[in-house]
Parts: sequence; C-alpha cells; structure tokens
Amino acid sequence: MILINVKFRPKPEYVENFREKVADFTDASRAEEGNIFFDWFRNTDDPEEYILVEAFHDDAAEAHVGSDHFKAAQELFPQLLTRTPEIINTLIEGKTEWDAMAEFKVD
Repeated sequence: MILINVKFRPKPEYVENFREKVADFTDASRAEEGNIFFDWFRNTDDPEEYILVEAFHDDAAEAHVGSDHFKAAQELFPQLLTRTPEIINTLIEGKTEWDAMAEFKVD
C-alpha cells in the first residue's frame, strides 16, 4: 500500500465549503480501482487546515496521478489554496487494509 497524507490550507473564502469544492475529485478518486481509502479531515486545532489521508494499492498511485480528475485537480487546487500543500507518503509493503490496534482491545 502507498499511504499518503497531505495538508491543505484553503483561502479564507473557501475554508467552510472546501469539501464541496473538491467533491468531484474526491468521488472520482474513491472510485478508482486501486483506491483503498480517501478521507478528508479538518484539523480541530487549526480549523483552517484540511488533511487528506489516502491509500492506494502499490501499483495504483501512478494511475491516480495520471487520471483526468487528478489533472483537473492540478488546475483547481491552486485557485482554492493559500499555499502549496505539504505531503508525506510511504510504501508499506504487504498492506492492503486497516488492522485492529494491538495495544488494547474494546469489547
């Protein structure tokens, strides 16, 4: 699995409706064959920041970046954001889904 986390900072006029503005990109990304998850979160400590947590099967991230909806997002995002997003990604070999936490169990 390729795990990717991206921080986005929308312009003030898009902070409240940012998820709506990127809904087409989100829906298309979630529909990709190799997508495992594609989830947005709003930073509760800094509500002007959104965090995208996404994962793709090892061979699917390249198709995601080459997709028409990703190319459209490359045009859309600069119009919505105050700065270039920050990203961190890593390959986790052999992973394809979430695991239960090992440190404790909820009955």
